Amino acid sequence: MDGYWASGVPPVSASSCYHTTMSSSTPSTANGNDSKNYKGDRSPCGPSRVLHVRKVPIEVSEAEVVSLGVPFGKVTNLLMLKGKNQAFIEMASEEAAITMVNYYTAATPHVRNQPVYIQYSNHRELKTDNLPNQGRAQAALQAVNAVHSGNMSLSGSATASDGLMMPGQSAVLRIIVENLYYPVSLEVLHQIFSKFGTVLKIITFTKNNQFQALLQYADPMNAHHAKVALDGQNIYNGCCTLRVEFSKLTSLNVKYNNDKSRDFTRLDLPSGDGQPALDPTMQTAFGAPGIISSPYHGAAGFAPAIGFPQAGLSMQTMPGALGHLTIPSSAMTGRMASYGMAHTIIHSVLLVSNLNPENISPHGLFILFGVYGDVHRVKILFNKKENALIQMADATQAQLAMSHLNGQRLYGKVIRVTISKHQTVQLPREGQEDQGLTKDFSGSPLHRFKKPGSKNFQNIFPPSATLHLSNIPPSITDDFLKDLFAGSGYVVKAFKFFAKDRKMALIQLGSVEEAIQALIDLHNHDLGENHHLRVSFSKSTI
Repeated sequence: MDGYWASGVPPVSASSCYHTTMSSSTPSTANGNDSKNYKGDRSPCGPSRVLHVRKVPIEVSEAEVVSLGVPFGKVTNLLMLKGKNQAFIEMASEEAAITMVNYYTAATPHVRNQPVYIQYSNHRELKTDNLPNQGRAQAALQAVNAVHSGNMSLSGSATASDGLMMPGQSAVLRIIVENLYYPVSLEVLHQIFSKFGTVLKIITFTKNNQFQALLQYADPMNAHHAKVALDGQNIYNGCCTLRVEFSKLTSLNVKYNNDKSRDFTRLDLPSGDGQPALDPTMQTAFGAPGIISSPYHGAAGFAPAIGFPQAGLSMQTMPGALGHLTIPSSAMTGRMASYGMAHTIIHSVLLVSNLNPENISPHGLFILFGVYGDVHRVKILFNKKENALIQMADATQAQLAMSHLNGQRLYGKVIRVTISKHQTVQLPREGQEDQGLTKDFSGSPLHRFKKPGSKNFQNIFPPSATLHLSNIPPSITDDFLKDLFAGSGYVVKAFKFFAKDRKMALIQLGSVEEAIQALIDLHNHDLGENHHLRVSFSKSTI
C-alpha cells in the first residue's frame, strides 16, 4: 500500500470498483486511466468515503473537482492524477459519500461540459502526505473548508455575495432567471433547489420584466451550498440562467398555495380568491386538489428527464443540481405530442433488495422507510425473502427514501433501493399463504407526516450515527436511556439532553448501521407515563 501511494499511480484493482479484463497490451499493473482497456462491466464495491472520479478533463482545476463534493458535505482530501484523467475525493463521512454516489449515479455530473464518472474506491482513506505536487490540492481544500467555517470565500473575497457563509446568514435566497426562453415554474425551481436541502417556502413574481423568486430553506447552510453551486448556471442548454443571491429577509410569509407561491409545511392554505390554481396535470401527479401534497426535498412526481436535441432542449447536467430535470409541461406539451410521448408519473413503490432475511420484518421496514415518508404497505417476497416491495404515500416520498437509504448497511448487508415497476403492493387474497410477509400500514398511528405544518417536514436527514430522541417524560434520566440502548446491544458513545428542553436528547452510537438498527428497534418504545419514544436521525453530533 505504501508503494502504491508513493508512486502516485494507483492500479485499477486497488483503487476502483471494477472487474475487468485488460487488453493484451496492458500490463498487469495498469493504472486504470484508459477506458478503452476496460472489457468488463462495472461491479460496484461497498461504500467508502473515498470516491474514484474518472474521465476528468486534463484542464480541470482542483477546486472544480472539490466542488463536486461540496453540496454533499465536507471534502477532507483530494488526489489529482491529471495525466491519467482521474481523481480521488475523500469525504468527511461515509454517509456523505453514499449520498453523493446515489445522486451522481442517477444524474451524471459534467465538468467543463464533459461527463465524469464517480464510484466508490476500495480505499478507506487517502494518504497523500508524502506525495509531490499536492500543494494545489491542499490549497483548494483549505479554500473550501474556509468557506464552511466562515472565514473566506472560494474567490478569496470576504463578501456574502461571493458565497461566504456569514454568521447569521439568511436561509432565504433571491433568484432571478435571465434569458427566459422557456417558462420556468415554481415546481421546476423546487426540483432544482431541493437537491441542496429541504425547501420550506417559495414565492415567484415578475419584477422589472424579469421572472424572480424568493426561496426559503430549513437551514442557512443549505442556502449557502445552493448559491455556490447554482449561481450562473443554465436550467436548460443555453438559456434560463440562474442568478442567485442571499435575501435580506430571514423568513417568508406565504398566504396561498398555488402556482405562484407555496408553503410546503402548510398543506391547509387556500389557493386564494382570484389566484391561479395549479395546472390540472400537476394536481393529478401529486394527488391533491390545488396544492402539491408532498413537502419533501428531492422532488419526484415529475415526468422523467427527456432530452430533445432536435428541438434544442437536451438539458445539460451539472454537479449537484440540474441533473434529470423535467422540462416544464407548458414548454413541452406540444413537442411531447409531436414525438408521440406522454407524461409519465414515477411510481410510489420501491423495490428493496439484498436484505438480511434472518433479521428483517415488514414492521422493521415500515419504521425505517417511515423516516422519509408515510409507508402504506410492505411485502417481503415469499420466494425471495431478501427482497421487499414498499409502497409509499406518493412518488416524492419514494424518491426521498431511495436517495437516503440506497447503499446503507442494514443487519450486515448493503441494501439496494430502486423504483419498482409495480404501481401498488397487492395484499394477499383471503386464504392465501403469506406467513405474515405482507402488511398494510395505511391506518397506522405512527405515520410522521400526516399533520399539515408538522416540524417533521423540516427534520428529514440522512442516516447518521447520532440519533435525535424526543417525547421523553420528565422522570427519565440519561442513565435510563443509555441503558435502554446498551441493553439492546448497541454501543453508546455519547449522550446529552437538550439544555432548554429535556423532552429531547441526542445519543451517539458506534456506527451508522447501529443507529439504523436502533431506530428500527426503539422508535415508539414505551417509556411509561403515556410517552412513547420518538427516534429520528440527527444532523448534529455530540
